[in-house]
Amino acid sequence: MTRAEPSRAGTATGVDCRIVTGADVVEHHRVRHAVFVIEQGVFAESDVDAHDAREDVVHVLATIGEHAVGTVRLYPVDAAGLWRGDRLAVLPDYRTAGAGAPLVRLAVATAASRGGVRMVAHVQPPNRRFFEHLGWTAGAVETYAGFPHVAMTIPLSGGSRPDRE
Repeated sequence: MTRAEPSRAGTATGVDCRIVTGADVVEHHRVRHAVFVIEQGVFAESDVDAHDAREDVVHVLATIGEHAVGTVRLYPVDAAGLWRGDRLAVLPDYRTAGAGAPLVRLAVATAASRGGVRMVAHVQPPNRRFFEHLGWTAGAVETYAGFPHVAMTIPLSGGSRPDRE
């Protein structure tokens, strides 16, 4: 059974989340840079890494009206159906606008639709409860990018792999 891939998610608050390619990826990177480099100093000059160049990486952008306000990226980790979500970022002025949850939900749905069976993420400790509210399970606190992060995981419902049908 093949499931249609989700490409958009929206909310009543006017947040539109979508998978982006081409020129829209520039906006995706602009938001990440503003949060992870400028605001938080997690990365010195750029948060772009080798995963961004992968053909199977998925970049997601949240907008409110014409304004890019948030991002997340995801990619498969292995052939067994493990996916990683990372670089979840929402601009400070929009953190109460409701962009985070639809970004995470679209990432989870996308990974599931592409055959994923489990998704993992490293989450900054203040965001642990937010992820738990969305169905994620917390693990140990680990160091990621030089900062403490909580290892989180969620099973992906609906993921199907040819060897499991």
